[in-house]
Amino acid sequence: MTSTQGTDRPDRLSVKEHTTNGIRVVTLCGEIDHDVTDALRGVVLPAAGQDPPRTALDLSAVTFMDSSGINVLVSAHQAAVDAGGWLRVAGAQGPVLRVIRLVGLDAVIACHPTVEQALDS
Repeated sequence: MTSTQGTDRPDRLSVKEHTTNGIRVVTLCGEIDHDVTDALRGVVLPAAGQDPPRTALDLSAVTFMDSSGINVLVSAHQAAVDAGGWLRVAGAQGPVLRVIRLVGLDAVIACHPTVEQALDS
């Protein structure tokens, strides 16, 4: 599934989802900033009734993420934990990985080099 629903600039972020062994894998491609946070929130927050919500978020094709994206990830992580599940980040590269490390997100949310490692943890 590819979705750009809810974004003011659909060319800036695309979303693909699939399920592997009962774990939802969300692959993002593009830029994560204030303009796409509503759409991102709709994708990464656990769905009502999803029990337990387990999501691996593939950021390997994300080229930019600002603090609004970090805030969405923290909210999604907390919602997943509150529902008895988890959110894991995979594949963050370059500037996105640097932001994740600078703000200490990797101390809050499990971050893995690959989706496969996120699924196996």
